[in-house]
Amino acid sequence: MSQDPYEILGVSKDADAETIKKAYRRLARQLHPDVNPDPATQERFKDVTRAYEVLSDPDKRRQYDMGGDVFGGFAGGAGAGFSFSDIMDAFFGGAGAGAAAGGRGPRPRVRRGQDALINLDVDLAEAAFGTTRELKVDTAVLCTTCHGSGASPGTAPRACETCQGRGETFHVQRSFLGEVRTMRPCAACRGYGQIIPEPCRECAGDGRVRSRRSLTVKIPAGVDDGTRVQLAEQGEIGPGGGPAGDLYVELRVRPHDVFVRKGRDLHCVVEVPMTAAALGATITLPTLESDLSAAAADEAGLGTPDAEVAVDIKAGTQSGTDVVIEGRGVPSLRGTGRGDIVVRIVVLTPTRLDERQHELLSELATLRGEEKASGQVTGPHHKGMFGRLRDAFGPRP
Repeated sequence: MSQDPYEILGVSKDADAETIKKAYRRLARQLHPDVNPDPATQERFKDVTRAYEVLSDPDKRRQYDMGGDVFGGFAGGAGAGFSFSDIMDAFFGGAGAGAAAGGRGPRPRVRRGQDALINLDVDLAEAAFGTTRELKVDTAVLCTTCHGSGASPGTAPRACETCQGRGETFHVQRSFLGEVRTMRPCAACRGYGQIIPEPCRECAGDGRVRSRRSLTVKIPAGVDDGTRVQLAEQGEIGPGGGPAGDLYVELRVRPHDVFVRKGRDLHCVVEVPMTAAALGATITLPTLESDLSAAAADEAGLGTPDAEVAVDIKAGTQSGTDVVIEGRGVPSLRGTGRGDIVVRIVVLTPTRLDERQHELLSELATLRGEEKASGQVTGPHHKGMFGRLRDAFGPRP
């Protein structure tokens, strides 16, 4: 077989480095012992590997083109020192010999810290109108003794003698291809390229310690259950005194005694006597602002808010009727305006009548011609009293 590396790889003498690499990848996939265990194929794979070793190295290629002897003869013991990464590159398209020669370099000791998450319970009024809360958080903070360096005062990190500051070491193993070189993180410095001879006693060389600290978080108006408020750079300080991550405060809104929030609207149910629904009435409903203290209302920019609002119940109101009070709901989180209060009216039918009440209701039934009323059957598209009552209390399970 020809000993010309160009002929072995099937490329011309003016082929560029990328063409040579593609040719080697193609042949290596076909001839690798894991694919073709035949002894003759293995010998050809060795020749292809030696050819690529010469042509992929500019100095060796130049020497061969000038008629020089490469590694004591191309057909001889070439392959000594051939990097295993070239073979891996042929199969996985990696960085090849360049990666093996240059390495990845030492790991950075200074890194960004992790984000942190805490939960905060708030009242519905606080979520609706905004508030300011003081928090106690446990996070990693900068070590004040070494100021993040990890070294005891008066000392400093020094370059690792094992890897010469590279953070990686070469490991050589002999195989049928010759010497296979691999690169691993340095065990002495754990890949950092530096050794701390005298670690800081306060942080054990990490550059940070855990501490409890106080934070002020401003909760904007209009937030809802599950909203996260981001506090930039208030999370964990990074290793080696690196920049802090972010702190996220996830809000959990407590249930309210009167209102249920749906988007920007506040929903509630008001029960009224049958007589009030028939004759009409005006009732007083406490607003969400009534939950705020004077200081909280002032902080929210509400001034002196109305703690109550009038709800007009028109004569003849049926059970399940909604009365809307505009602009007294939850402020928009982004934008302007507020939602509404939606009052669901539920009419209460008396269940215990004394003799006089029974007489009066019987007289009323007679006057209205309802003394023998048996109810009115309606179609599915007409919502009578029972349909409105069903809507008032939600769908059936």
